[in-house]
Amino acid sequence: MRLLVFLVLAFSAFAQKYTGPVPEKEDLPYILQADNLIPTEAATAQEQKGKKDEVTYAVTGAASPARTPLASPIFLLKVKDLEPEKLQLYKLDVRNGRREITFRQGKRAKNPDPAHINVKRLGEGLVRLEVSDSLTNGQYSITPQGSNDVFCFEVF
Repeated sequence: MRLLVFLVLAFSAFAQKYTGPVPEKEDLPYILQADNLIPTEAATAQEQKGKKDEVTYAVTGAASPARTPLASPIFLLKVKDLEPEKLQLYKLDVRNGRREITFRQGKRAKNPDPAHINVKRLGEGLVRLEVSDSLTNGQYSITPQGSNDVFCFEVF
């Protein structure tokens, strides 16, 4: 009998529906702050080849209008075409009035590591992205692996 009660309680906990705010647009991460959703800045990073084996990706503007004071932000994403498991989060450097990140190729290349993102499916195409690392103040970008599409935000 106890096992039956435990199983019913366990299944009801898993079956709880998400009741919070829902993003307006599909395939655009929104920063979740209390019951407010702040859309990230969607852009396309310009690819520039530098020295041999070096590629810089740049976004115009020194700062994103999407801002959060949270060091470990949470995002909501209404999925249509994006694959949440393939999203990566990088810190961007601000240089010459733009945000950028440089990657190098080769055996000794030291590239920036993405921050860790936990993906939790809330049902019906809704996904919660939780940054498990503590982010320092600065400019950041969420990007699908292998794409120049970026979703920028600032931690302040």
